[in-house]
Amino acid sequence: MRGLAKVERTAGALELIDRERPTPAADEALVEVEYAGLCGSDAGIYEFESAFERMDLPNVIGHEYCGTVVETGEDVTEFAAGDRVVERPIRGCGECYQCRIGESNVCQDAVITGVDHDGAYERYIAVPEDALHPVPDDVRSKHAAVVEPTSIAARAVIENSRVGPGDRVLVEGPGPIGQLTAQVARAQGGDVVVSGVGPDTDYRLPLACELGFETVTVGEDMAEKRAEVTDGVGYDVVFDTTGHPSGLTTAVEQVRKGGQIVLVGQTGETTMPYSPLVRSEIDLQCSYASMYEDFERALRMIRSREVDAQTFIDDRFSLLDADEAFDAFVDGQTVKPVFDVSELYD
Repeated sequence: MRGLAKVERTAGALELIDRERPTPAADEALVEVEYAGLCGSDAGIYEFESAFERMDLPNVIGHEYCGTVVETGEDVTEFAAGDRVVERPIRGCGECYQCRIGESNVCQDAVITGVDHDGAYERYIAVPEDALHPVPDDVRSKHAAVVEPTSIAARAVIENSRVGPGDRVLVEGPGPIGQLTAQVARAQGGDVVVSGVGPDTDYRLPLACELGFETVTVGEDMAEKRAEVTDGVGYDVVFDTTGHPSGLTTAVEQVRKGGQIVLVGQTGETTMPYSPLVRSEIDLQCSYASMYEDFERALRMIRSREVDAQTFIDDRFSLLDADEAFDAFVDGQTVKPVFDVSELYD
């Protein structure tokens, strides 16, 4: 079978390579992948950011996907051939302190699908039973392929933020996690504005408008929009999903005194005075990855259409021409490409 793999420690360097069909271990299921999404981490691998130096190349990438179980190991009891599934791609060790207290998303020794072992941009993937999540019959497979990023947004909003009915919310960054965070925050009752930078005005901010959100462009009318929608008080909750060092400093300017900033994007380093945060009693909260209950919530919101997967998904791109998809993503000309992996089937 063929898989799309990172083959060199340079920017780009994605190639279709041959892989043997995996044989599932006793505790694993063999999943035939149907649809798989492209996310910011995949783009980071494409550009080969330093966080991915640990990868053992060549490595098939991709971790957001939906597929069907075709074979199970002898110890698997919860799934059978024909079941549709998604994967929770951060696999905890089960032994460290965090795993033992139910915080496997921050496991000390986690491995990540598509980074530490072959991922979903290929026909078959063998997955431990306890990493799989069932997909309801009334959720389309293409929509289920975005359950994983939706679960990240669900955790950020429902578990880690204070968003409630009537709260004024700013989501910084109209990328995939930002667009999903905005939808989940709205489902929780928040009045949501989505911000972006100049390049986002071509595709990503218009998509946010199509999804029903007010938008604002950083550097142009942020102060005016803040005054308009918050009566000059500031946003109750600001989500930074930008993955850029300026996200936190901008959030501090936009949040109200006594408000909350939730950091979702991984921004690298930034420098700023922190005394104003203390004097304004700003709640600074981090949110990383997701857990079982976040996947459950994500599936429910996609089923109820509180998260509009149909509008969110971009199916213009092919894994047979992956550079086009990745370049468009990096340039902000798409938000959530979802690939039909059957194109790789021999």
